[in-house]
Amino acid sequence: MKKIKILSILLLIIISVVVIYNYPRLNIISGYSAKMMSSSVFLANRPVSLTDNEDNNFSPIHIANDEVNLDKKWTTASVYGLMKRKAMYREGLGSVLVSENYTGNKQFLKPKRNLQKTGFPYPYGELPQRDTVFKNINYDSLNKAVVNAFDIEGEEKAKKTRAVLVIYKNQIIAEKYANGFDKHSKFLGWSMTKSITSAVVGIMDKKGLVNIHQNNLFKEWSQDNRKSITLNNLLQMNTGLEWDEDYNTMSDVTKMLFLEEDMSATQLNKPLIGKPNESWNYSSGTTNLISGFIRSQFKTHQEYLNFWYRELIDKIGMHSMTIETDLSGNYVGSSYGWATARDWAKFGLLYLNKGNWNGEQIISEDWVAYSTTPTNSSNGAYGAQFWLNAGKEIPNAPTTMFSCNGYQGQRIFIIPSKELVIVRLGLSEEPGFDFNKFLKEVFNSFSNPKIN
Repeated sequence: MKKIKILSILLLIIISVVVIYNYPRLNIISGYSAKMMSSSVFLANRPVSLTDNEDNNFSPIHIANDEVNLDKKWTTASVYGLMKRKAMYREGLGSVLVSENYTGNKQFLKPKRNLQKTGFPYPYGELPQRDTVFKNINYDSLNKAVVNAFDIEGEEKAKKTRAVLVIYKNQIIAEKYANGFDKHSKFLGWSMTKSITSAVVGIMDKKGLVNIHQNNLFKEWSQDNRKSITLNNLLQMNTGLEWDEDYNTMSDVTKMLFLEEDMSATQLNKPLIGKPNESWNYSSGTTNLISGFIRSQFKTHQEYLNFWYRELIDKIGMHSMTIETDLSGNYVGSSYGWATARDWAKFGLLYLNKGNWNGEQIISEDWVAYSTTPTNSSNGAYGAQFWLNAGKEIPNAPTTMFSCNGYQGQRIFIIPSKELVIVRLGLSEEPGFDFNKFLKEVFNSFSNPKIN
């Protein structure tokens, strides 16, 4: 009896230690689950069950329990009743985490959209594309490559691909979706949104509103060495500022995305621990700091909200896209862009065509070249909010390939030497999904698959 009592006490102590140690993480777990459920259901129009069974069904997020109020457009999540978090949906702005007692009475400005139809075929409009057959493509081989990117029905899911789109010479040559998804489905791009943020700065650069070499970017930095950090350093993630990008712990990035009301302030308040232009460090906080910098260049909040859509997103017909804002009204330019596969592909085509969209130069050719120039100390892996293949990270792809990359394997591959844009969206990356093999199979469907 005494042994049982001692064992019970020890077990209680162990449980208490585990709970105390993990309690702060529950805030992140509940926050992730509530936010993803809200965006998935109210922005992407997905069933609650699909989000529970797929999007939120991975460790440790799967231990959270969600409740959805379809009428009021609220979601809540908790872990065994602990650390309850709440997210609300706002039309035009997406979903955001709020305090449990938040009433939702506050009025939010939202961007003014131009959703006017053009009467052109895809990609420049909403009409079906013109039928085009390219003699240098083995379509059976191409379709097999695309099918191979998906899990086989009834087998264990490892690839978890939801959409694949292949565009050659501005024409869709292959397109496939997982069950439950189609060309109208919206997908979260996660960090692919960083490239959208870079493009917005590119447009401002073209209009003479900013200069990448300017410094003294924030008044909070005016009295210390951070005043020497340039806009170029921010875009290339080469600031020397402290930042921890770890999605598996209570890190800077998880605290920013799931605890902060103003996501632009997280990196803003970090100290300088390296030398600008000599300290490349991947940082979602830096991208949200860029979003905050963009906001500071406009006289009103409404102008800031409108600019992203008027000058880029709606201008190239990405009408399905929503970039969600934080509770302070900043676009979460690091992570929270939603769009269909076809609209994500349009963004890739803009860069494939050197910033030109159906005859209009949206961003300059020089900006595209700048965006795809390797950042100092990144070993050829990174440009200005774009990933590069200059270091042959993907061996079977050209060194000139560049891409928009997002968490869980979201990709827009832009391959100028092959006139290709390839979009892959899903819930897994390496090792679950082999991008090198996938790209090789797509390339091999062309009569001249040589990598250059």
